Amino acid sequence: MSNVEVYWHEHVVSREQREEKNNNKGCVVWFTGLSACGKSTVANLVDYKLFQRGAHSFVLDGDNVRHGLNAAPKMLMEKHSEEFAKRFGLGFSAIDREENIRRIGAVASLFASAGIVAITAFISPYRRDRDNVRASLPEGDFIEIFVDAPLEVCEARDPKGLYKKARAGELKGFTGIDDPYEAPLNPELRLEAGTKTPDQLADEVVAYLVSKGIVK
Repeated sequence: MSNVEVYWHEHVVSREQREEKNNNKGCVVWFTGLSACGKSTVANLVDYKLFQRGAHSFVLDGDNVRHGLNAAPKMLMEKHSEEFAKRFGLGFSAIDREENIRRIGAVASLFASAGIVAITAFISPYRRDRDNVRASLPEGDFIEIFVDAPLEVCEARDPKGLYKKARAGELKGFTGIDDPYEAPLNPELRLEAGTKTPDQLADEVVAYLVSKGIVK
């Protein structure tokens, strides 16, 4: 099987035709930020507001994707062998995080080529991984949105109790505590998540997409 040649097949229906029918342009809106900064909340509000406008969008959430496409070994072992789980499942090491982002970037790219606004909500802590996704997409397709909330604000929220576990040493390699978060240097949009409501932040994102002609 190592000698099998793989070719890219062009579609009969073009991206431009899909975008015209969808009444919006396809793109990847990439939310990044610390755990509990509000990424998923804002992403889902943006999705809802776009839906109300008649645009075609979908949220790819970090937790949801790890239940299927990028399931952790423990989850896969419930249905498959330990060997299978170790080979295809992803944990939270640096190399696993890199592959996690590569996979979701590839999926989001397919959504964008179908004329859909692909909204992703992942911590995606490493700048290089996010830059690699950007580089894999056509110019202008990748919109990086930094949900900027101070660490103390995120810790105070801590809806899953993860920061508490990390501080207690029960959770190793947790972003912001004993693993770094590399903030975007030049994001398309920076959201002040520590001082504004999720609804205000979502409106900022929609306004940006409208200003760029992605949605009407």
